[in-house]
Amino acid sequence: MGRFRDRRLNDYNTEAYNPDERYNLAYKRVKRIKGFYVHLLVYIGVNVFLIIGSNNESISSNHLFWSWETFSTALFWGIGLIAHGLSVFGRNIFFGANWEEKKIQELMEKEKSEKWE
Repeated sequence: MGRFRDRRLNDYNTEAYNPDERYNLAYKRVKRIKGFYVHLLVYIGVNVFLIIGSNNESISSNHLFWSWETFSTALFWGIGLIAHGLSVFGRNIFFGANWEEKKIQELMEKEKSEKWE
């Protein structure tokens, strides 16, 4: 499914797609990104609430704050959040498809500007 979606997004600017189809693809992409950010906000809010609640519990009882039970929800939900982010933004978040080519051009321009000639 991921390769099909990537191919469809790569062909986004070709003549085969009419403006309405391009708008629909862009709209769906924006909705997916918005869904990820909502998921991130809910993750932060719920886990802050759980950790503060666990802190209050550890103060009133003999429960340790730095225990597995305190952070297990944040850990496993965080793994799911990372998977959601990868499905929305793709696997090449940091090193995009053209990253190598752009970096080569940048280094060549930098080297050219540093020459005395």
